[in-house]
Amino acid sequence: MIVHIVEDDVAVADALAFTLEHLDHRPRIYKDGETFLAQANLSACHWVIVDLGLPGVSGAEIVKKLKSLAIPPKIIAISGKSRVKILRQMREMQDLTILRKPLSIDMLTSALI
Repeated sequence: MIVHIVEDDVAVADALAFTLEHLDHRPRIYKDGETFLAQANLSACHWVIVDLGLPGVSGAEIVKKLKSLAIPPKIIAISGKSRVKILRQMREMQDLTILRKPLSIDMLTSALI
């Protein structure tokens, strides 16, 4: 399965990609929201892992754009913010899986089901 990773922290993006490859997925890394929106070739069977704290086009904006697609990909939002701040920021987004950093392999595999 292809998993698009939209993460500006190179270490986090690399760790996610390494873990996903180990789990037999095919990660694609984008350093920012603009690059993702310009280059990603999405399918409904793909996953998108997006950092909510991206500079420029925010992760929240990306989530909104993805959810507005006729057949959106599956989305996992990640953030290092407190749970309260995350929930406040994303209150209008229902049915969104949000994981707090630091991520574990168990968190990631459970979310990708």
